Amino acid sequence: MHGLINRSIQNYFCANYGHALWSAVATRAGLGFTEFEAMLTYPDHVTPAVLDAVCTVLERPRAEVMEDVGTFLVAQPGYAAVRRLLRFGGVSFRDFLQSLDELPDRTRLALSELRLPRIELCEEPDGQYLLICEAPLVGYGYLMMGVLRAMADDYGALVALEHCGRSEGIETLKIILIEADFSEGRSFELGARA
Repeated sequence: MHGLINRSIQNYFCANYGHALWSAVATRAGLGFTEFEAMLTYPDHVTPAVLDAVCTVLERPRAEVMEDVGTFLVAQPGYAAVRRLLRFGGVSFRDFLQSLDELPDRTRLALSELRLPRIELCEEPDGQYLLICEAPLVGYGYLMMGVLRAMADDYGALVALEHCGRSEGIETLKIILIEADFSEGRSFELGARA
């Protein structure tokens, strides 16, 4: 798995629980080191081992941890590039949802080595949405829930999110857009400032 993913989990953990406790996670996961390099690739078994260690150390289920990591990736000031990449999806939360299918390709434009799992948005006749996530990593749907929750806040939208379960490597989310303009949302400019 790409080191950027592992490094993001590490950064989330250290920002919220400290570097000393991260050492316990690294030991429990059997890493043999404490710092992930963002631009390296790690064997596929490393990320689940780290997540299992995080859940054990925090005594929290993976679903909660993954959702928190997803929120962290959007809301944490140090991850402004992730927020910017996501905001390129459109000027409204509805536009953003409609652009989710393109997210893996948009990510590859920014970082060609990073391969995100395929996601597909389906609009239901009642105006609700289903987000179908290929989830080779158990809990990826929950990570996307955290991303969606943070992005809804970013756009000022009021949404209800529900994880509908996992089957054969697919996790499905239900998205109910209650009110598109619930609050002001955060400001966003297309051009980056120096």
